[in-house]
This record gives sequence, structure tokens and C-alpha cells, in this order.
Amino acid sequence: MLSFIRSDLAQFTAYQPHPSSDTAAGVAPQLDRLDTNESPYDLPPQLKQKLAWTYEQVIETNRYPDGGHESLKQAIAQYVNESASLSPSIFTAANISLGNGSDELIRSLLIATCLGGEGSILVAHPTFSMYGILAKTLGIPVVTVERNPDNFEIDLKAAQSALEETQTPPIRVVFVVHPNSPTGNCLTAAELAWLKSLNEQILVVIDEAYFEFSQSTLVGELTQHPNWVILRTFSKAFRLAALRVGYCVGDPQAIAILEKVRLPYNLPSFSIAGALAAMENKQLLLESISPTLDERDKLIKLLSQHPRLQITKSAANFIFLRLPGNNPENQNQQLTTLHQKLKTSGTLVRQISGGLRITIGSPEENTRTLERIQASLATLGY
Repeated sequence: MLSFIRSDLAQFTAYQPHPSSDTAAGVAPQLDRLDTNESPYDLPPQLKQKLAWTYEQVIETNRYPDGGHESLKQAIAQYVNESASLSPSIFTAANISLGNGSDELIRSLLIATCLGGEGSILVAHPTFSMYGILAKTLGIPVVTVERNPDNFEIDLKAAQSALEETQTPPIRVVFVVHPNSPTGNCLTAAELAWLKSLNEQILVVIDEAYFEFSQSTLVGELTQHPNWVILRTFSKAFRLAALRVGYCVGDPQAIAILEKVRLPYNLPSFSIAGALAAMENKQLLLESISPTLDERDKLIKLLSQHPRLQITKSAANFIFLRLPGNNPENQNQQLTTLHQKLKTSGTLVRQISGGLRITIGSPEENTRTLERIQASLATLGY
């Protein structure tokens, strides 16, 4: 370890993204990439052509991008109001902050609340890993509670106990996902009531990365809870994972703090143009939601017919598959074998938290994935 580096960083490993064109030994050259919850559909050709024209005729690459994001914030605020059937004046540009993906916004929220030993965060395992990863890289403690293994509801008794216990430093932020990743379940009425009961000294971050698939949002609650913020992204339903655009909706005072800590010019001009194009063509882009949900439900139905598989109901664009049994070590070994067999045959999925998270792909990808799962299970004796 280099002597000038923080000693605790030796314990961390760098985040490993999925292979985009991995043709190493044991991996099929043509991959169905169902491991990162991206859309299986690229932008329509007419939108790509429009963006190409924008890059050629409008964007000056020798100039910094729009650092205030005002036009995009206004477009997003309009979309947030429309998507929740709210008055057009409820949310404005003052309620929106933009980040280089939701990851940057998560990091900014952590910097604004917990840095310098002022706070720790609470998460319920399993959930999106970047909350804990980003917190730890900033030297922020992470308090973890478990979920019900049957329905993945948060252990609210344990969560409340964690808040009431003397933490050093105290819990300042609670992160939840609605619907949760990797399990796909939405917040329950009991979980929502618990979040509402938290005092305003605690920031509640509700990640709605999969809102367009679940059509369940809590933005209407923000006016009553200034200590809540909601995260969303253009990487999933809007098909812009390559451009890295996320946004946060919250009370103007909280948003003003985020604007203080975010990096200047954090979004490239082309990413801003892409997100604006998505807002202008949202009806076209969101046409893929319905067939994706149909494919999800079909995959759940077919896989649920297998007597040795456990499939969780999902409100997102992915499913969570487990191999139930009484021997956790043997289950994990078989799960690893299944994961590798799928990878070798050409389907990438995510092995996480005792299961496989499988993104819903195109109909052709889903058919191949189903066939490969069935063939792999047969070789395992299932």
C-alpha cells in the first residue's frame, strides 16, 4: 500500500463492471447481457440521427457544457408532475438536481450529510450495493439490517432499534429502493408508514430507478416531507445508460445544498442533449415498457412452473431467481455453477445475495435465457 493512501482503502476492491465484449476462455463470444438492468433496446434511429445532427451542428466541443442544466431541469420537473398526475406548478426546476448517473447524486448526498464523522447510513440487505460502496470510500459507516427472506420486506423492528441505539456517528441517512434491487419488491404500507415516522433530522433517500416499470412513485409525498428526496435515472426505461444522467427530486433547500457540493460542468453537453431528446420523445421511448412487462410476467410464469425454483414477484424490469433448500453452502455452490453455465452458453446474469438477478431482455434473449436455464438445471439434476 502506498504510504500516502488512506489505510482503510486497502480493504476495498474496485467495482467490476460487466464485460461488454468478453471473449475470454469459457465465455460465449455473443452475449445476451442481462446482468445490469439496462433496456434491451437502443434509441430509435430517428433519435440517433437527431442527436448526431445536434453534435455536428449545435455542440461546440471547445466550450464547457451548460453548468446550470436549466432547460433540462424544467423538462424533468414537467415530467415528474405529469407522471404523478400533479399540478404543473408543484415541482419546478428548483426541485431538481442532476448528476452523472444516480451514483454521483448518492455521493453528493453522502458528502452533504455524513462526511467528516458527522453521520452514518442505514441500508436493508439485500439492496443496491452502491450506497454502501460509496459510503465506505468516503469513510462513512454503514449500518445494515436484514430483510424477510420470504418477501424481502425490511426488518422494521431491527431498523428502528438501529436508529434508537447510540451510534457513533449517528445515522443521518436511510436508503431504500422502490422497487428494490435485486429483489423487485415495492415498499409496503408498513415500510412507508415507518419512513413517514422518522424525524426530520434523518434524510430519507428513495431510489425510484425503476419507476417507469412499477408506475409507483412517492413524489407526491415530498411536499409533506422536506427530509425526503427521490432519485431517478435515464439509464433504464429511457435507454440512455451510455450517457450517464440521473436526477434528484426534493425540497428546494435540499436541492440547493446538492448544487453546492456537485462538481461544476458534471454533465457533458451530449448527455444533456440526449436527456432533453428523451424528454421530448418520452412517449415514443416508453412504448417499450408494456412489452417488457409482458415478457417479465411470461418469464416469471414459465420459471415458476419448475418445482425447484423460487421466483420473486417483481415490479421492475428484472426478476430474482433462487434455488431453495436447507443447505445454504450447497445452494450457493449450485447457484454459482448455474451462473457459470449461463455465462458459458451466452447469457450474462448477476449473481447476488443468494440468487440470480435476471434483466428482462428482448423476446429472443428471454427465450434463449429460458432454454439455457432449463438445460443448465437439467445438468445439475434439478
